[in-house]
Amino acid sequence: MQGKVLFEYAVIRIVPRVEREEFINVGVILYCKERKFLQAVFTLDEEKLRVIGPGTDVQEVRDYLRAFEQICCGGAKSGPIGQLEVALRFRWLTATRSTILQTSRVHTGFCSDPEFALQRLHAQLVL
Repeated sequence: MQGKVLFEYAVIRIVPRVEREEFINVGVILYCKERKFLQAVFTLDEEKLRVIGPGTDVQEVRDYLRAFEQICCGGAKSGPIGQLEVALRFRWLTATRSTILQTSRVHTGFCSDPEFALQRLHAQLVL
């Protein structure tokens, strides 16, 4: 059995009207330094989004979420932020901001499989 490794994660939120501070948890981003793992998973509940953010452009929100995923993956197609090393990409993605796409504070945990931990957190905090 493999040993457990430290990971960090944040909940990805959609905040349609920043001034109201209402949000929907739509995903999770998880970073594990030891495994060089950085991945995000999301599920957008369009009905909830329409309730708390009438008039929000759902396609635009999906595009933002896909960009978030691309930056996690890195590579030439992920823009300048996606070219940074994994730790810096995670820090950039989880930085505090006042936009429609935000993250919670960063939390930590231990796991033997970062992919499984990501899916478990997604099920617990989003679905």
